[in-house]
Amino acid sequence: MSTLETLLQARNLSVAFAQGVDTTLAVDRVSFKIGRGETVALVGESGSGKTVSALSILKLLPYPSASHPSGEIFFQGRNLLASTEDELRQIRGSRISMIFQEPMTSLNPLHSIEKQVGEVLKVHRGLPDAEVRERVLELLRKVGIRDPERRLGAFPHELSGGQRQRVMIAMALANEPDLLIADEPTTALDVTIQAQILELLKDLSREMGMALLLITHDLGIVRKMAQRVYVMKSGRIVEEGQTEEIFANPQHAYTQHLLAAEPKGQPEPFDDSAPVVVETEDLRVWFPIKTGLLKRTTDYVKAVDGVTLALREGQTLGVVGESGSGKTTLGLAILRLISSMGRIVYMGKAIDSYSSKQMRPLRKEMQIVFQDPYGSLSPRLSVGQIIEEGLIIQQPNMTYDERRERVSQALTEVGLDPEAQDRYPHEFSGGQRQRIAVARAMVLEPKMIMLDEPTSALDMSVQAQIVDLLRGLQKKRKLAYLFISHDLRVVRALCNYVLVMRGGKIVEQGPAEKIFENPEEAYTQALLAAAFNLEVAHEAELLDA
Repeated sequence: MSTLETLLQARNLSVAFAQGVDTTLAVDRVSFKIGRGETVALVGESGSGKTVSALSILKLLPYPSASHPSGEIFFQGRNLLASTEDELRQIRGSRISMIFQEPMTSLNPLHSIEKQVGEVLKVHRGLPDAEVRERVLELLRKVGIRDPERRLGAFPHELSGGQRQRVMIAMALANEPDLLIADEPTTALDVTIQAQILELLKDLSREMGMALLLITHDLGIVRKMAQRVYVMKSGRIVEEGQTEEIFANPQHAYTQHLLAAEPKGQPEPFDDSAPVVVETEDLRVWFPIKTGLLKRTTDYVKAVDGVTLALREGQTLGVVGESGSGKTTLGLAILRLISSMGRIVYMGKAIDSYSSKQMRPLRKEMQIVFQDPYGSLSPRLSVGQIIEEGLIIQQPNMTYDERRERVSQALTEVGLDPEAQDRYPHEFSGGQRQRIAVARAMVLEPKMIMLDEPTSALDMSVQAQIVDLLRGLQKKRKLAYLFISHDLRVVRALCNYVLVMRGGKIVEQGPAEKIFENPEEAYTQALLAAAFNLEVAHEAELLDA
């Protein structure tokens, strides 16, 4: 690539973070470049420095605690690190846009979707309201949000994780930038939408001549999307080259490790005559739609519509489906964290009519691990305080020393140093934070754990570690897992039985081996095709029907 063709170039970039008197070097003299219209991938495990490098391009790091001991970043001949805030403001969101990994923390919870996407257009283009609305609708359609007119007035908390990420992508594409930085752009999306979004980014890059810097832990995405790859480890670039060459003949041991990392193995066998831990019969969660001046209920959103299931001791029951299919709502209803109709039986006792007070003693036996290890841990509490919180509520007679010992045991069980309990969540990588979240659930010695997308925010090698951890804990304690995920590769490695959900209903269910090897429903076949790059006739029509 000649100098004239280069759109962005980083030379000897270093990033340091000051914490008190200590300084940590997060990025150490990295150099990379992106050509106009080219897609370049920056890959590596959590903590490798790839996101920090990308944030440096637009100076979005927490200055002044962050600094650049060395380096320059040139964009169309201008050194961005030496640019003023006013100059950068003209570039951010207009000529260079960024899609962030965590849509819930990136979107303003107080503003509607229309206002947030429209704001980008108003600031940089000064469009009138009527044109802004038309452009917002066009963008929402492009990123795959169905019935966008109804979504204009929605707030972020009213959307699923996948829908929120699509809104973020619409905002980033609003002004047709020269360079789009995509930091894990499909992390929160189910497999079918991943394929659509990646195809969209590919098309836009080709049509607009837009360059794409792709930051991801998913090497399958890299293989599909990128022309060139930079592999990062511990703040340094250890290998670079054409994508085909890197995948066909990786030279560095770390690159070989990344390419080999994927959740493997088979689910632990379980006794299908084992005691039933929890079961449901005709479980429904309907949200009323109120219209008119008097706000009368005119219809319902049937998030869960007549689900019957049974989860046994030592079993992992996988619940799969696209965003908005009702997976998470089903799990929350089973745990009695939202109102529902229908029968819920836990350890032989009907709990569907239990009050919050009646449920409290059962909370220690029915635990949950959330999708987002960044948002589910309080930044104000130490790791020890986070894990012991349940013990304080459920076992108030325990002494401080007894609690500290139990916390140490829980941390050891999930593969972390017990001394970590005196540190804070921001000091840990995503994979370590998810281990802390698992320890918080395990410390109460539960019988059942709902795992809501526990690996979706993690890179591939850490996913494999978490899967192995969950397998080991289940075998040791005969735990029942309700495993909710859009990642069918992880589901295949961990789950004994699978439910496929669509529109609040179960469209297919059965032993995992049967579902993966011989799916009967066209929808299930299309999901598997998107996940494993298989060919299915009319796949797009099946998913959009």
